[in-house]
Parts: sequence; structure tokens; C-alpha cells
Amino acid sequence: MPAKNTIKTYIENGYYHVYNRGVEKRKIFLDDMDYRMFLHFIKYYLSPPDKNDVIQKFHSLRQQVKLLAFCLMPNHYHLLLLQTTTSGMTEFLRAICTNYVCYFNKKNQRVGGLFQGKYKAVLIDNDEYLLHLSRYIHTNPLKKYSEYPYSSYPYYLGYKSANWLNVNPILEYFSSPSFTPLKPFSTYQKFVEDNPINIEKEVGILALE
Repeated sequence: MPAKNTIKTYIENGYYHVYNRGVEKRKIFLDDMDYRMFLHFIKYYLSPPDKNDVIQKFHSLRQQVKLLAFCLMPNHYHLLLLQTTTSGMTEFLRAICTNYVCYFNKKNQRVGGLFQGKYKAVLIDNDEYLLHLSRYIHTNPLKKYSEYPYSSYPYYLGYKSANWLNVNPILEYFSSPSFTPLKPFSTYQKFVEDNPINIEKEVGILALE
């Protein structure tokens, strides 16, 4: 039987929760350089191409995929993506993960797979799920969310900015929070940090298997 969420529904302009972890639950990030390299590959494919870099222009996936949120943990990662084409997510994950595994294996003098099979992806089908998923991703570090260096949360709080990350689709909900789940929360930070809802139990977002 296929692992949960390995069989994907691919649609244009679809939002997805994408995640995976290390084989046998092993760490996929051993030090700061590993985290930085994974993010480097994300930036390479999603940043506006350098006009003088013909190779980057050719490889760019910026028009096919938008990254809304991310969190990298020692043995797994979470991404919130919008794919504008039916193949965008597949091409993006193949590109960053293949490059990262090559880097990791060479650095650590190892061979073989690093991740637990194919990436998992869940199609997000409503606004409430989208918002709570972003909260779930940003609370993965469990504490001091705003200080965690390998998460998009500091970008949502305005501490950082990047042209390869798109925070607007989430933050726009808070410009006029008439949407029912947001009424008690005036800012995204309050929604994330002061929200009593148990995401996994009440909203149905599943923890990493």
C-alpha cells in the first residue's frame, strides 16, 4: 500500500502542504551549513533570475511555484506551496531534493537515499485550512518561534524579507480580518502565538507520520 499522501492530486493554482523526513527518521540537517544549503537551492529556483545568468534563467521555476511558508527541522521539512502549473511542484521538489542529496552525500561521504521515499503532499481545499497550516508550520520549533532561523515566521513578522518567499496570500487575510476564524486575532502573530485551537485535533492537520 502506498504511504499516506504519496499519491498526489495535481491541479493548477493549487495550494499544497509538502513534507518529508529522513530515512529511518534520521537527521537530514546536521549543522548550520546543511540548513543553509537547502535554503540556497530553494532560493536558486525561486529568486528572480540574474539577467546575466543564462543557466539560472533556464532552470528558474519562479513562474511555476510560489513558496508561502517553510520550516526546516533536524529530521524533516515542511513547505507551503502554490503551484501555478500541474507539474510545478514535482519539478521544484525534484530539483531541490536531488541537489541537496548530492551535496549531503558528498559532504558526509555516503551513498544512497536520504529522504523517506517520495515527498508527501496534501492539497489544501479551504481558507481556514490554509491559515491553520501556516500556523502549524511556524510552530514546529515548539518555542521561540520568531527566533528560529530556519523558518519563514520571521519574514511574516517583518524581521526579514526575501523575493523568493511570498507572505502576502496569508497576511492579506489580516488586513481586514472579517473571516470568522480570525475575528479574535488582530495580527498574524497573535493568530499563531495566542491561538487556543489544537491544530492537529480540531482542524485535522496531521502530524508527520
